[in-house]
Amino acid sequence: MRAILAMARAGALCLVFMMASLAPPAQAAATAAETPNDVARFLAGLEPAADSPLVPLTRHSAWREHARDLDAAWARLEKTRLAKVRAWSRENLTRPQKTVLYMFSGPDFLYVDAFFPDRPTYVMAGLEPVGPLPSILPGLRHNYGGALAGLRSSVGSALNVSFFITKKMKSSLSNRSLRGVLPVLYLFLARSGKTIHDVTLIGVDGQGGVVDAAAKDATPGVRIIFSSEDGQKQTVYYFQTDLSDGGVKRSGFLKFCEKLGLAEAFIKSASYLMHGGNFTTVRSFLLDHAAAVVQDDSGIPVRFFPPQEWSLHPHGRYLGPISIFARQYQRGLRELFRKNNPPRLEFGVGYRWRPQESNLLLARNTARESGGGQETAARAPKMPHDPSAPKAPEKAPEATAPKAQQPVSPK
Repeated sequence: MRAILAMARAGALCLVFMMASLAPPAQAAATAAETPNDVARFLAGLEPAADSPLVPLTRHSAWREHARDLDAAWARLEKTRLAKVRAWSRENLTRPQKTVLYMFSGPDFLYVDAFFPDRPTYVMAGLEPVGPLPSILPGLRHNYGGALAGLRSSVGSALNVSFFITKKMKSSLSNRSLRGVLPVLYLFLARSGKTIHDVTLIGVDGQGGVVDAAAKDATPGVRIIFSSEDGQKQTVYYFQTDLSDGGVKRSGFLKFCEKLGLAEAFIKSASYLMHGGNFTTVRSFLLDHAAAVVQDDSGIPVRFFPPQEWSLHPHGRYLGPISIFARQYQRGLRELFRKNNPPRLEFGVGYRWRPQESNLLLARNTARESGGGQETAARAPKMPHDPSAPKAPEKAPEATAPKAQQPVSPK
């Protein structure tokens, strides 16, 4: 009898060990943590890593539809805009700096990366909230169809007409499951071929120092460390901050930017905010700290570029602002385009998003670009005086905004 009991115990122990040997893989699959890169790829409609706990969710019809729609949209975008933007950049931005400042950006990493690829540091800023770190498990796993559809809707205008539309973006940024700009940043990073290594919520104090995100009176932000195909680490910062004169006075954001040294600046679809008198501080900061500025006509008015310091190189066509910004027509910019016979732009950008209607201005501070050496670029002719707020602006060519542009977001 004892022998029988001993054999039974031995058999039971053997069965326990066999079951235990089978359990770890299943348990690991159930408890494995989602990584920021896997979340980004999932939100971008791209397959996450093979061992990711998100893989089973990619078999659902809602995600498959999401992936198909983004695949088609991205193929069109790459052909009609991004490849042409990168070609323009290679030809014209031949003296890259280590930092790019993109004020009034919202979550538009897509275009700053296309215009300024491979820069070590990008700084983006807007009024849109950062939001929490995006997560699919556990909160979104059973209800992600609607969230993904909302995400597609919010980025749709950026993919089709190159800027965000306020109503659609607000809807996505306030989604219960995917809040803030981070889901959009994740999507753009993943679709741009980036690998995300680390995401940290941060703050900036009044002296421009990086502090904990929960620090009192800190400007909220996020730091994302990523790499491109070559494996080189890069960093993108996004800060939720008011860039008006009163806002930057209460913030250490510009002090943070100043510590990064000489930069390139990018301005697109910025609602002509720096044309008026309430954004003079950020306008002056960019003029004082940029070696080059790439912008559409919604950026810094040409009258603020001293001809003894800046050479101005127009590209495309200046047709004037779209109708809702008609008062911001620039006679000085019209004259610059008329006299310089600028090269065509093969892509659309900004509020004038249709091909052959867009304009870009490349402003180069050649002394800064060359570290104080001799200037090599020809100076543009001095522009005639352009009053800050003309009472009766000269009539511009008829500008018709597409219906989807009403109202237009700062980004």
